[in-house]
Amino acid sequence: MDWIVAILVGALIGWLTSLMMGTDARQGALANIIIGIVGSALGRWLFADVLHIGGAAAAGSFTLLGLLWGVLGAVVLIFLLRAIRVL
Repeated sequence: MDWIVAILVGALIGWLTSLMMGTDARQGALANIIIGIVGSALGRWLFADVLHIGGAAAAGSFTLLGLLWGVLGAVVLIFLLRAIRVL
């Protein structure tokens, strides 16, 4: 059951991020899910583990704070992918 929630939350985070970053027309549902899940993991690692921001440990969870940190991590991921010309 946890995997289903992770996929749904990842899809939501990826979709919100793709709308914000203007990549929605270029990527499909699978890319949104992958970017949402990987972006949430990146956000949790970068902001909670590296920068020690307390609320960032919720990144990727189905709470408002978790969604916000997940979207922020996915924005960083899309920025990095654009920097190396993948997206």
